[in-house]
Amino acid sequence: MSKTLLRRPKGTSGQIHEVTPQNAGWTYVGFEVRILAKGDSLTMETGAREYCAVLLSGKVRVDVAGKDYGIIGGRNSPFDGLPWSAYVPAHTKFTLVMETDCELALCSSPAQGKSGLPPRIITPDETGEIVRGSGSNTRHVRNILPEDHPAESLLVVEVITPGGHWSSYPPHKHDRDALPAESALEETYYHRVDPPQGFAVQRVYTDDRSLDETMCIQDRDVVLVPRGYHPVGASHGYNLYYLNVMAGPRRIWRFYNDPAHEWLLK
Repeated sequence: MSKTLLRRPKGTSGQIHEVTPQNAGWTYVGFEVRILAKGDSLTMETGAREYCAVLLSGKVRVDVAGKDYGIIGGRNSPFDGLPWSAYVPAHTKFTLVMETDCELALCSSPAQGKSGLPPRIITPDETGEIVRGSGSNTRHVRNILPEDHPAESLLVVEVITPGGHWSSYPPHKHDRDALPAESALEETYYHRVDPPQGFAVQRVYTDDRSLDETMCIQDRDVVLVPRGYHPVGASHGYNLYYLNVMAGPRRIWRFYNDPAHEWLLK
């Protein structure tokens, strides 16, 4: 297990985050954020992992295995419209060329031996946006790569939490392979704050409190959730965005609510 669940960005350009199974101390989820300038390019081989490249801002031209998929993107920030993304299967080379300055998230997880999954562009229309919760628990969810869309192990979702609201709440967890009640999924949260000088709070804790960390979240922080409940609160006046990446032995999201707080749903 990593020594801390909270990771601050490593600068303001280039690769500002790199979460690997090795440096996180887990098995499945990989996550990177890169801030790149117009004209920059990024070429990668996926190897034994599948990837979902989420354009947080800007426009890129996408080439996968020598096929030009055109230019995607266009929003100025994660708070400015729905995402464009590109799914790239295992054992595939891809190139992204920055048509503008860009912020790019690279989400990955192990392939599970399936075959025939093609590369594809995930459009804003396909992602959509749904409202979840009510009152000060309202948040806006954009399912980029949900379990009913083709992939091998990756689950990817964006959430906007208005200032003063809570998210991933009531507290829930997904750290046991105990279907149909609960699935085992590692998870990363990549946070953006609007305006960027604001902050949020995230707690990660287990029933026995062997893990119990409460963190002050700043713009562009990453939080690792290896196990336990993981609620998030956005401070008044500051909207919160986060990009979730989840993966585990089975590609299904089933969570278990903290019994102490489940009464809030009734």
